[in-house]
Amino acid sequence: MRTLLLLLGCGATLVVGTERIYVDNSGGADISVIDPATDAVTGVIRVSRHPHGIVASPDKSRLYVSSEAEEVLDVVDLASSQVIHRVPLGRQPNNLAITPDGRRVYVCLRGEAHVAIVDTASLTKVKSVPVGRAPHNVCCSPDGRWMIATSMDDNKLTAIDIATETPAFEIPLPGQPRPLVIDAQARRIYVQLSDLHGFVVVDVAARKVIDTVLLPEAPPGAQPLIPRTFSHGIGIAPDGKTLWVTSLLDNSVSVFSLPDLRRLGTTRVGQAPDWLTFTADGRRCYVSNAGSDAVSVLDVGSRKELTRIPVGAMPKRIIAVDRP
Repeated sequence: MRTLLLLLGCGATLVVGTERIYVDNSGGADISVIDPATDAVTGVIRVSRHPHGIVASPDKSRLYVSSEAEEVLDVVDLASSQVIHRVPLGRQPNNLAITPDGRRVYVCLRGEAHVAIVDTASLTKVKSVPVGRAPHNVCCSPDGRWMIATSMDDNKLTAIDIATETPAFEIPLPGQPRPLVIDAQARRIYVQLSDLHGFVVVDVAARKVIDTVLLPEAPPGAQPLIPRTFSHGIGIAPDGKTLWVTSLLDNSVSVFSLPDLRRLGTTRVGQAPDWLTFTADGRRCYVSNAGSDAVSVLDVGSRKELTRIPVGAMPKRIIAVDRP
């Protein structure tokens, strides 16, 4: 939450925002820092070329950023906004996730067939877990039990047991998995697929796809910025009541009620919306527009775009960090 600094004796109250939005500019070598209190870029963090995944440590002291071009994990100290270490990873690091205790970072190596595990104390790669060919995204279940990794070339999800750091089970999919999100009860996984303008619903207990949900029809002849990538960005609002899904064909974000998945509305944003995140209070949704070099700010209540913030080249992964 944002903190209040009370200037006692001066008769004034100054509101100091501690939350920041971090978006990696995958076409360059930097991260734009946005202050949600002003919706302006307040800083730039220099990182290795073509940053892909970004995650904060649970204590909010560090960012971990994977570099697709330089094949390393950058460790960023948030107090100084400087890279303090680079961990060699392997071929084509993609998205990543961190364990709830902050001890391990899991990084998909798309050029290989496993997820690399980095120990955050020693800052070394300590293990590789096989998950199938071309792993692209990984997500920690809200209960802290599983890391769910995607395999694009084997059309499946692999659940890695965090306690043992070994594969626990697989879930087949009807296409190439792209981004995914897990509900708070770890009962449903919502997965976007290549060539699908929408997403599929996975029942975790049954370990199978139980539904397919389509986005509104795109304009005739629409082509995505990234080939075969019609929808690439999905998230659940902090209150758990709505699912937000991007469309690269329609340059929009659609909102669905949970758990019934009734579409509540669709909002136009910038070109090729790629990823999204929410502020801690759940009032704002920030959407990276990879084709517009900008971030759209949406009001969650009204689902309206409030403003569009210029950032760096081809922004993609985006996270909100509420620092103590």
